Amino acid sequence: MVNPQLLEFGLHLKKLRLARGLSQEQLGLIADLDRTYISGIERGVRNVSLANIFKIATALDVESAELFVPNR
Repeated sequence: MVNPQLLEFGLHLKKLRLARGLSQEQLGLIADLDRTYISGIERGVRNVSLANIFKIATALDVESAELFVPNR
């Protein structure tokens, strides 16, 4: 079952990733994470760890807090 909060986080991550022209595989390579892990986060089925949030933020060249503030 998909957690709505995780899905919201994942959809925002996807928006940031696409805005930078990155595939899931490219983001995974830059962040040193598996593409399937990125996919799971974006689909709201993975509960991403804090350590991996920092890796993703660095890979996207954003502050980690920006991952938590979806533009509505």
